Amino acid sequence: MFCDRCGTKLSDPAKFCPICGKAAGVTPLMPIDSRIAGHVRLVGILWLALSAFHLIPGLILLSLFGHGMWFQPLAVPGFVHGILTVVGWMLLAGSILGLVTGWGLLQREPWARGLAIVMACLNLVHMPFGTILGIYTLWVLLPAASEQEYRSVARAA
Repeated sequence: MFCDRCGTKLSDPAKFCPICGKAAGVTPLMPIDSRIAGHVRLVGILWLALSAFHLIPGLILLSLFGHGMWFQPLAVPGFVHGILTVVGWMLLAGSILGLVTGWGLLQREPWARGLAIVMACLNLVHMPFGTILGIYTLWVLLPAASEQEYRSVARAA
């Protein structure tokens, strides 16, 4: 048997290397990878991407209709302007919450798991990408075992 640090030949009953002092026969334990370790990072990145994607039309709607400018034909009823402004604000608010969710998951903040679950439930109606992200987020973060694993990861970070 040889020392895996310095290469010195060791005798069978030796517990330590006589040259470098490393313990003989002890292999370092491999870290146990949790079920959610890689998924939380991916979920955070996907939340950031989807939120940035929704941020663009929200800003466009608010820039066109949020300042009292009318970019619609005369035949369109007046309430459409208000509806488009409200839709713009909703897209902007949802995007900001999604960006906060993604950032919180990437930083392993303790509050981010709860916010991500709520946002996932709200995004289930946004076909097809919001639905896919909502299902994936719920699959990763909703089980009770995931809660315990996320709490331990959040404490470590």
